[in-house]
Amino acid sequence: MTTSPEQQAIAERQLCGLVNGLAQRIAEHVRERAVTLGLTASQATALREMSGPMTMRELAERMSCEPSNTTFVVDKLEKQSLIERHPHPTDRRAKHLVLTAEGTALRERLLGLLAVDSPLSGLAPQEQRVLHGLLERAITSA
Repeated sequence: MTTSPEQQAIAERQLCGLVNGLAQRIAEHVRERAVTLGLTASQATALREMSGPMTMRELAERMSCEPSNTTFVVDKLEKQSLIERHPHPTDRRAKHLVLTAEGTALRERLLGLLAVDSPLSGLAPQEQRVLHGLLERAITSA
């Protein structure tokens, strides 16, 4: 059975709507949890992504935004003593972003809050892995 261009367009529109809806639910979940910790959604996203020392460019890629936007977020986190800028060990032009002890503790609290009632928690771990693989394939095949 072949799919007509019209049927394919409808299917893609529906799928895009579902992906967008999930992205909106995840963003709202992050916003709600961030507020309870006195953070903006962008600050919470930055902390979530800070799994170790990284450059501003690396953090921007993880946050899916421009480095200039990340600079604004990092400046705020630095003023809150959650992140420090250190000299990069191999590139003297770059700085390494490093969580402070306070930042690490807040990140752990944030990760705990994000795990509660996550929009993806209704999926079993195996289903999450399948979804991850499908989304990754869709992104990289484009």
